[in-house]
Amino acid sequence: MKYNYIIAIDGPAGSGKSTIARLVAKMLGILYIDSGAMYRAMTLYMIENHLLNTTQKLLQKHLNKIKITFINKKNKQLIFLNNKNVTNEIRSSKVTMCVSKVSAIGVVRKELVKRQKKLGQHNSIIMDGRDIGTTVFKNANLKIYLTASAYIRAKRRKLDLKKISEKANIKDLVTQIQNRDNYDSSRAISPLSKAQDAIVIDSSNLSIEEVLEKIIFFLPTTDSMSI
Repeated sequence: MKYNYIIAIDGPAGSGKSTIARLVAKMLGILYIDSGAMYRAMTLYMIENHLLNTTQKLLQKHLNKIKITFINKKNKQLIFLNNKNVTNEIRSSKVTMCVSKVSAIGVVRKELVKRQKKLGQHNSIIMDGRDIGTTVFKNANLKIYLTASAYIRAKRRKLDLKKISEKANIKDLVTQIQNRDNYDSSRAISPLSKAQDAIVIDSSNLSIEEVLEKIIFFLPTTDSMSI
């Protein structure tokens, strides 16, 4: 008998969640959802429409106008905001500086959590974020908490910025990451935290292959999953 299988990967920014989640999704042939990309797309919309400092009541009126979709093309997941490809734009510094603030807005969080839960109703999925195992899918079949030192995460962030032609100083990036960790873990709504039943993996001194090896041990067989 087949059933939907949910894998939740949580952890701080730059811990390697998205990279690992994509590879696991490909390995199992299931749907991958980057919840962080959804918040980044929402942040980009708010920046472009001058909504960062608006009231939640006014923002609520905009939520139905915001369409966020994922399209897989040539082994790459593209993110579209209202039918516009924003895959690279949502990784820009201007979005990164504002996304934590947007993620803490009650009406935004409620709306995106609702959309995320809907995505897991009819398919086996792997989703990464900061509150997937603690809020979105509390009953996920497998929960991973992936972390790494702030310095290692800053080095990864610098490489990501280089891909979109942005330069950054490592010391500045470490400070930004530490500040974001503190903000994300102390916010009132769905703070970054490890689920009690999550498996903790520190990727600081591990290669991608080594992280995968650790996770593979806990993965189900595809025969028992709804794909």
